[in-house]
Amino acid sequence: MTAEMTLGKRLFAEWLGTLLLVATVVGSGIMAEALAGGNAAVALLGNTIATGAILVVLITMLGPVSGAHFNPAVSAAFCLRGVLPAGQAMAYIGCQIVGGVCGTMVAHGMFEMPLLQEAMNARSGLAQYGSEVVATFGLLMVIFGGIRHRAEAVPWMVGLYITAAYWFTASTSFANPAVTIARAFTDTFSGITIGDMPFFIIGQMLAVIPATWIGGWLFAQPKIR
Repeated sequence: MTAEMTLGKRLFAEWLGTLLLVATVVGSGIMAEALAGGNAAVALLGNTIATGAILVVLITMLGPVSGAHFNPAVSAAFCLRGVLPAGQAMAYIGCQIVGGVCGTMVAHGMFEMPLLQEAMNARSGLAQYGSEVVATFGLLMVIFGGIRHRAEAVPWMVGLYITAAYWFTASTSFANPAVTIARAFTDTFSGITIGDMPFFIIGQMLAVIPATWIGGWLFAQPKIR
């Protein structure tokens, strides 16, 4: 297999994985809200379980193909670590963003809704934006620590972390610029207004450099004396 074919397969995996992730986030939000009878906590629980579960599946399935980033913040962090060349990181990010928007459209299509919508779900304020810094920092630390100590456990670690972070952060832990963009095009339970979306992304990307530096220090291989 040529290098070009290998890269193409990796990019397709990033597109497909992000599509399925967003389709799950948006679709489960629609289903949960419809079945929860107005109980926001029950709706969030349904959304949470589906998201955590699909992350375990997708990372296990596509991790050996592309690394299963599905997240521009993760790709940027691996680029800073010198693992992913800058050009490939940009290609990963482009495929993740397109895949996320496609995932929103797939979810809408399954529920017979307009494929693209303007989100009206406001998620504003410094507490929510700051929560995205915390959520993304924690996600990256989980990934770096998992790779260092228990690589085979990373799918479960990420799924369980996001499941927890839905509940301990004020923002319900988007922690992913591609997912954030995609969720700006759904006027459903999972949506975020266009006006709030850039601030979530800024918060997410602000976490990349400190998480990469601290993760590199904390999880460094011990030197043999």
